[in-house]
Amino acid sequence: MPLAGKIVGIDPGHNGGNFHDPVYIDQQIWNGREVENCDTTGTATASGYTEARFNFSVARYLRTDLVADGARVVMTRHNDNGVGPCVTTRAEIINRAHADVAIDIHADGGPVSGRGFAVLEPIADGPNRQVIRASLRFGADVRAALLKYTSMPESDYDGRDGLTLRDDLAGLNLTTVPKVLVECGNMPNATDAKLLTTPRFQRQLARAFTAAIIAFLAHRQRR
Repeated sequence: MPLAGKIVGIDPGHNGGNFHDPVYIDQQIWNGREVENCDTTGTATASGYTEARFNFSVARYLRTDLVADGARVVMTRHNDNGVGPCVTTRAEIINRAHADVAIDIHADGGPVSGRGFAVLEPIADGPNRQVIRASLRFGADVRAALLKYTSMPESDYDGRDGLTLRDDLAGLNLTTVPKVLVECGNMPNATDAKLLTTPRFQRQLARAFTAAIIAFLAHRQRR
């Protein structure tokens, strides 16, 4: 059990009920650099398969894999019919758990012609200053695992070589544990959407994330 004694945070972005409560998700929060909405609805495929549903499905597969490997898993939400929580609260949940590592699961709403995954990494901003180096290392492990275990290519429109630095996301700005946010593919793109909506590909993503988490934590233990 390679993850025995480890705590892993999983944040499946958005929530299925966000579509029905704009007052809640439009409330303003401080993301560490600027004011933004508490949350958003997320994107969807042309057929209406929502990002929120995708995020939660991958998170459930990932949780199962991590628990089987001995980890204690902390989730920021436990169903796909609720509202929120705010992105600041999601960061707090994982921080309070003192997770050894955490991952935010998303899918992008990019240009229809664009394809591929992007691993979003934090820029130093106060609370996250002590985990920047570790987060970058974890981001590299996630990128390598996605290329090894899935057929999704690196993004051809976001970042470089599947990696991009971001300073406008509360989940990354406010984290006190090593963390990245992964845009697993581009939902408006028909080729990506066909992959993202299949359980087989979602399980591949979970496998890739598990492999990246194991690799990252093994490296830290050897230090």
